[in-house]
Amino acid sequence: MGSKKMQVWLPVLFAIVMVTGMLIGYQLKEKTSGSRFFNLSRRNSLQELVELINGKYVDRISADSINQLAASELLAHLDPHSVYIPADRLKEVNEELMGNFQGIGVEFQLYNDTVNVINVIKDGPSEKAGLQVGDKFIKVNDSVTIAGRHATADEIRKQLRGERNTEVRIQLKRGDSLKDVLITRGVIPVSSIDAAYIIAPKTGYLRINKFADRTYEEFMQSMEKLQKQGMEQLILDLRGNGGGLLKEAVDIADEFLSDDKLIVYTEGGHSPRTEYHTRREGIFEKGKLEVLLDETSASASEVLAGALQDWDRATIIGRRSFGKGLVQQQFQLTDGSAVRLTIARYYSPLGRNIQKPYTKGKEQYEEELAARFHNGEVVKGDTAKPKGKAYKTPGGRIVYGGGGITPDIFVPYDTSHIPAGLMKMYFKNTLGSFVYHYYVQNPSVFSNIQWPNGLAAKITPGEKEWNSRFIRSAGIPKPESFTLKCRFTAEE
Repeated sequence: MGSKKMQVWLPVLFAIVMVTGMLIGYQLKEKTSGSRFFNLSRRNSLQELVELINGKYVDRISADSINQLAASELLAHLDPHSVYIPADRLKEVNEELMGNFQGIGVEFQLYNDTVNVINVIKDGPSEKAGLQVGDKFIKVNDSVTIAGRHATADEIRKQLRGERNTEVRIQLKRGDSLKDVLITRGVIPVSSIDAAYIIAPKTGYLRINKFADRTYEEFMQSMEKLQKQGMEQLILDLRGNGGGLLKEAVDIADEFLSDDKLIVYTEGGHSPRTEYHTRREGIFEKGKLEVLLDETSASASEVLAGALQDWDRATIIGRRSFGKGLVQQQFQLTDGSAVRLTIARYYSPLGRNIQKPYTKGKEQYEEELAARFHNGEVVKGDTAKPKGKAYKTPGGRIVYGGGGITPDIFVPYDTSHIPAGLMKMYFKNTLGSFVYHYYVQNPSVFSNIQWPNGLAAKITPGEKEWNSRFIRSAGIPKPESFTLKCRFTAEE
């Protein structure tokens, strides 16, 4: 009988204990609210500030704008390369590293508020649909007029790009007629290799503009092509290459280095040392190798050049590289945005720290490159006064740390070969406008020209060209003795 009574009262007792416990806990929370000891949803001052601005500020401000400003300002105090990426830009930023994008496959330029096609990418959707250089876009999908309304390049790209296998209808003007063209979007590769050809007997030249997802694959294809043409020595041009994916640079270094050699290692406060070694027999381990660098060669370019210099595999020619040796990892945030956070530093095989100092703030860090021009470093020769610690290579050469890769052979920045007037025409895109319109208006002149030397022989710019509206619009006075010489290098 007692057992049955216990079964009836036991749930009631449990309920009373739970309610009593909740009441005591609530009272304790109220009494200790100053310490927030029992507050599981603690907010920090930054969260409170954002909520205050959202709820109380005099003007309406987008929550995304506040988050972006707060994140960017915070990251700016860490290092120059940790960055916040808004959700609406994440796809575009990722495409830069992937080395491709999804769209119709044209390059365009805005002239007089009209989209002009200046290049149709080979084997791309637009070439398959029959588009030509000189076509002018009038409408997209029958309803969006893009001609004559001061649209920005970004607005136009948003209209033309889209997921692969989707369709876009373009109304274009070709000559005096209008045409409607249906284009099925696709994946458009963006090549990392600007040029690969035999520049002199048995000497190959290969220029890499970035290290993207397919750079190593393109590099191997170019190397095989050059070797079939009898290449025995190589000039590898990394000038202007701002870097990209570490893996691609490491794989390319592996093709130049023999045996089991360290290529680069990374290390950070929360990231243990990670080493990258050669793993296979390379395609070009013994031929003479020269690497061209300048002050805009950065990151993965410096990893590659540093490894080749440390192992005495290549002669580095040019000027001290940028000095970007911080490793970023991308982290996805809950609102669709992302942050690329610096997690480690790059070190060359000899232990050189590639990163230049940034302790004086982001502004001075960004101005350091301009300072090289102002103080004459790019003209007088930075190899004369190396700033960092000296290291000795296995072959006995002395190389230097302290930020960037110091070349073995210094080549000063050429300040004399481009007249001021020509530079003005270049930066105002006067030359680009002239060349494009001359090409479109004189198709018969170019129809039988196959190589650059044929172009130089057939076209001699003179008075007529100087007096064109494009040159006049630049507002540049005509020199007393006007001669314009064209120099071309034939590419096989």
